[in-house]
Order: sequence, then C-alpha cells, then structure tokens
Amino acid sequence: MNKTELTEALASQAGLSKADAGRAIEAIFGDAGLIAGALKKGKKVQITGFGTFVARQRKARTGRDPRTGNAIQIQAATLPAFKAGQALKDALN
Repeated sequence: MNKTELTEALASQAGLSKADAGRAIEAIFGDAGLIAGALKKGKKVQITGFGTFVARQRKARTGRDPRTGNAIQIQAATLPAFKAGQALKDALN
C-alpha cells in the first residue's frame, strides 16, 4: 500500500474527504509530522496495540567501498526504528 492508497482507504473508512485524510497522514507521518518531531526531541512514540517508534544511535564505523574495496569511514548517525506491538503481531498470525 502506498501513500495514495492509504489516503483513499483512510478517507473511506473514517468518512473523511481525501484532502482531510491526506492532511491527517502528513500531520502524523510527514517530515515535520508528530512522529518525526517527537523523535527529533529524543522522545519515543508508543501507540498501544500498534508499536513503538524510537530514535537509535549508530556509532561511527569503518566500512568498505564496494567498487574499489578501499576502507571508508562511515559517520555516526541517528536513525528511526520501529518495534511492532503484540496486538499487531497477533493480527498478522
């Protein structure tokens, strides 16, 4: 399911216009959305029954350039991570 399909499904299921559904999705998942904003502040976002979004630190490390085989330094980074909740796991099985 892509963003357009998600917008249409949300609009249909919640009785919203497609424009309202699109704004809601953007407000939650967009670059300046609620989840990204909380992660930037170092907070976790826990949605009971769905899962938890957290920001994880990845340390700097040495890697290899696949074209040349030369060693390269990969910088430290902060990355988003998601852990599925038990209810979501149960829904899939």
